[in-house]
Amino acid sequence: MLVLGLCMLPFNACAQQKFTISGTVTDAQTGENLIGATITTIELKQNGVVSNDFGFYSLSLPTGTYNVQISYIGYTTVNVKIDLQKNTILNQTLNSANALNEVVVKGTNAPANENISNPQMGLNKLDANIMNNVPVLLGEKDILKTIQLLPGVKSTGDANTGYYVRGGGSDQNLILLDGAQVYNATHLFGFFSIFNSDAIKDVSLYKGGMPAAYGGRLSSVLDVKMDEGNNQNYHFEGGVGLISSRIKAEGPLVKGKSSFMVSARRTYADVFLKLSGDSSLKGSSLYFYDLNAKLNYKLDDQNTLYLSTYYGKDNIGLKDNFSTNWGNSTASLRWNHIYNSKLFANTSLVYSNYNYAINNLSDNNVFNVASRIKDLSLKQDFTWFAGARNKITFGADITRKYIKPGNIQSTPTAIYNSTKIEDRSADEFAAYISDDMKIGSRINLVYGARLNWFSLRGPGTFNTYDVNGVITSTKTYSSGQSAQDYLNLEPRFSANYTINEANAVKASYNHNTQNIHLLSNSTAALPTDIYIMSSNNVKPGIADQVSLGYYRNLQHNQYEFSAEVYYKKLQNQIDYKNNAQLLANENVESQLLYGVGRAYGLELYLKKKYGRLNGWIGYTLSRVENKFDAINNGNYFPARQDRTHEVSFVGIYQLKPRVTLSAVFVYGSGNAVTFPSGKYKVGGVTTYYYSARNGYRLPSDNRLDLGVTFDGKLHKKYHSGWTFGIYNVYNRKNPYSVIFKDTKDSPPRTEAVETSLFGIIPSVTWNFKF
Repeated sequence: MLVLGLCMLPFNACAQQKFTISGTVTDAQTGENLIGATITTIELKQNGVVSNDFGFYSLSLPTGTYNVQISYIGYTTVNVKIDLQKNTILNQTLNSANALNEVVVKGTNAPANENISNPQMGLNKLDANIMNNVPVLLGEKDILKTIQLLPGVKSTGDANTGYYVRGGGSDQNLILLDGAQVYNATHLFGFFSIFNSDAIKDVSLYKGGMPAAYGGRLSSVLDVKMDEGNNQNYHFEGGVGLISSRIKAEGPLVKGKSSFMVSARRTYADVFLKLSGDSSLKGSSLYFYDLNAKLNYKLDDQNTLYLSTYYGKDNIGLKDNFSTNWGNSTASLRWNHIYNSKLFANTSLVYSNYNYAINNLSDNNVFNVASRIKDLSLKQDFTWFAGARNKITFGADITRKYIKPGNIQSTPTAIYNSTKIEDRSADEFAAYISDDMKIGSRINLVYGARLNWFSLRGPGTFNTYDVNGVITSTKTYSSGQSAQDYLNLEPRFSANYTINEANAVKASYNHNTQNIHLLSNSTAALPTDIYIMSSNNVKPGIADQVSLGYYRNLQHNQYEFSAEVYYKKLQNQIDYKNNAQLLANENVESQLLYGVGRAYGLELYLKKKYGRLNGWIGYTLSRVENKFDAINNGNYFPARQDRTHEVSFVGIYQLKPRVTLSAVFVYGSGNAVTFPSGKYKVGGVTTYYYSARNGYRLPSDNRLDLGVTFDGKLHKKYHSGWTFGIYNVYNRKNPYSVIFKDTKDSPPRTEAVETSLFGIIPSVTWNFKF
């Protein structure tokens, strides 16, 4: 009995002694950290771990001799024999298959199957091969257009980079660039994204089972990480396309310890406008540019500093009459510290800014509109590798938010009156904890919670409105005084049951809240979109999502198949009253309606990861419905992002070592739209009467895109190549919108006119690297 009692003491005193293998996994050629590398042993495969966002890992094992296997997609697997008698540091470099002139990584070198053992659901990671070869509009490689090809993700419009995830609104997606929020991730009204693929290292999209470290949005997280730069050698690369050019430089500041990366991109449609014979076009502008930069410095084996910045701007102008410009700027300063083999910390100071301005200088209608949203955040994250079967992540962050909703300066004859809307500010604090726990050899749980406190601050005057938009009370608050507070607990849970090495079932639940809200009457990302904060009138958005999935691997892990079903309940959703005035309206909250929503669906996904052919086939069957008391007689109606069926096919085929073929096919059933059910005339002007909201459907759309890439001869120091693409190969006129107009017949008839954006569009890009 005494022996039994001793064995029940904390820390398993009678258990076999354990030690830790820890370190970082890096690219042998560039020195960059490898995110998500798998570290396991041949003897105890169930105890494998993956490297974190900074390449760090920690693996606890009983004393003994092990064959440690380190693997990563696109890299050769390394086996290291270790006699574990004490805590051991193993920093490992991996060779890229491309660096070894290998066409593919063979199935036998495939990493241990993380998607089977990991309880994380709804996670899609994009690898460089897919991002760089998917054919897109005008040959401009685009992360956002690529994720739209995944099941559960819907485009806001043909060729538009805006997207919906599992029924949520386009503003309900958290987009991060090296930890900094991006509020408008589009260029040229949504046709291109701000992400220059040359500067991007890793892309992860979370559609469900959102980790507790993320918060502030209801539907998804898109976590984009920039390239760190090569700390071994200097490299330059870039490309020249039909509408833009780009260039990237990287190299060591201190070889093996510090590196830099700078990447720039600019369109030049404005250059061609100057060649026009039309004087109005000759003086017009139409361009965007962006700049990415990143520095890192390894102080010692325990400390590394990272500095990331982004700056981008759009400028569109019509000679001297009209102009609009908008842009994002972000900066992230991060400090990694390894306390010991089991405790890893990351401290971040993050800045984000988005602003736009509209200037109209036409005769008798001179006005200027300006708006801005800005964040400053301090965040502390910890990862504690508590044991072989427990990994605990915890942390906290505090953010000061500032919004300039939109001021108008105008002349007396302008269509807009001069308006000065009060600025708004708020503090948001969050703390989280999550435990990734393995139970036996088959069950893995991740459970935790996030506590969010939001405080709307003065100075300012705050109105309260009734359901008719009438002011019922007004209060004034001084600087720093709390005008409205919300405290929300957000539980998160994921579970995985591994049936065998190739099959698993998973389940997840998460509760999310959102305190920042986008007001827009358009599906496209326009610079006139405005943001407001939760207030006494606008409650935080709430989403509860439950997911269940089956996962299977085929043919030695070369194929991954998954089937996920989900149900999402949405509360405190926003819509607009008829003829709502959103732009520069100091009483904009009086124009809003509040309701609920629900979304549910099935997602099928078959992905091929290895071999000459890579890509996936995706299918989504879904329904998205909203309910507002003042719309559709208080009954549920289809949301504008409701599309019943969507199919995507993505294929990348390595025909020869220097020739890559690519194809994309998409099909989607028609979007929900509202058509008039009658009309009447007032003062000779036709006015349409609308009944059921989104009671009709546009025709289905489909499109085929093709591409081919020719890599030039791979010289030791320099090589170049060409990429040719055809967007919308068979010139399908996909419906973008429908307008109604009266014919000139007597009596006039009303006809529906369907509009589309793009027909067949060829592209060519010259790429170089040295």
